[in-house]
Amino acid sequence: MLDPQKPVVLVVDDVDVNRLILEEILKDDYSILTAENGRRALEVLRAASKPPKIILLDVFMPEMNGYELLEVLKIDDAFKRIPVIFITTSDSESEALAAGAVDFISKPFLPEIVKLRVKNQVELKNYSDNLEQMVAEKTAEATSTLDNTLQAIANIIEYRDLESGNHVKRTQFFCRALVQYLLESGSVYAETLKAMEPAIIVKAMALHDVGKIGIPDKILLKPGRLDSDEYEIMKTHTTVGKNIIEEMMKAVTDKDSIYLRHCYDIAYSHHERYDGGGYPRGLEGTDIPLAARLASLSDVYDALVCARVYKSAMTYEDAVKIITDGRGTQFDPILTDAVVSIQDRFRAISQQYK
Repeated sequence: MLDPQKPVVLVVDDVDVNRLILEEILKDDYSILTAENGRRALEVLRAASKPPKIILLDVFMPEMNGYELLEVLKIDDAFKRIPVIFITTSDSESEALAAGAVDFISKPFLPEIVKLRVKNQVELKNYSDNLEQMVAEKTAEATSTLDNTLQAIANIIEYRDLESGNHVKRTQFFCRALVQYLLESGSVYAETLKAMEPAIIVKAMALHDVGKIGIPDKILLKPGRLDSDEYEIMKTHTTVGKNIIEEMMKAVTDKDSIYLRHCYDIAYSHHERYDGGGYPRGLEGTDIPLAARLASLSDVYDALVCARVYKSAMTYEDAVKIITDGRGTQFDPILTDAVVSIQDRFRAISQQYK
């Protein structure tokens, strides 16, 4: 009998002792469902009185293994949004994440690691569920509610990423200063920006890294340079962000919401390069959405002048030089020239919101 007051966790593993251990670790905080393979897990899911908040899924099982079950879940509207944490050996972590898992727990597992990783993902799922419910229930109040909720999600991501707490605010202010200059100076982008409602572009900047929800702590918080496999996983935050915004778009009545459109463009394309060498799609020049080109410069400038877990802060002069060196290769030439013209404004913002 499931406790209605507790979130539900489904544990899928063909080894009886593993299921028993995981149930013992989690039973105080969650209602536990179990299955010995993927096929049985589908039966449990369809019979459950309420869907689980998360699935802990073994990889290697008879009848239907973890990868096969995940493929089935991803095409089923009833289950595709349930996050999956793979229970796996260390040599299959990359495959697990590439398959679409939100995280992994290495065998042999430690109780505290299991508790923390499940807790993190359940909290993120609750935020996502609450957001969709709020938007669906009260369309008339959606704009202000969405603003506050998305800002809260951005702050959660920032906290998890060990930022100072002002990264989101600074990038929004850099973007606003850049847009204002382009409008005031009569830039060739001025008319386009007016039609894009620039104040909404600035608000949408808060979600540029929303996809980092899907990056495991082991990679996101690594105090050093990522290796090639880790970097490939980190790069997926752009597509994860795009998918999150797409889900939000499905939940709102205003299917043409310019706010969510800017969120989508920024989250998906802020790591594209003007010369086509960026990711995830290798877009080139003005094929990159203008909102994403603005976001790229705002984000890179902040990354350069602020200390991170893996690097020290750079001087403002050196940051501007690096951006100038990237004119026409990494960055839009017109936007690059604008940053150089208002570099004192950028410096002032950076100093005010340390």
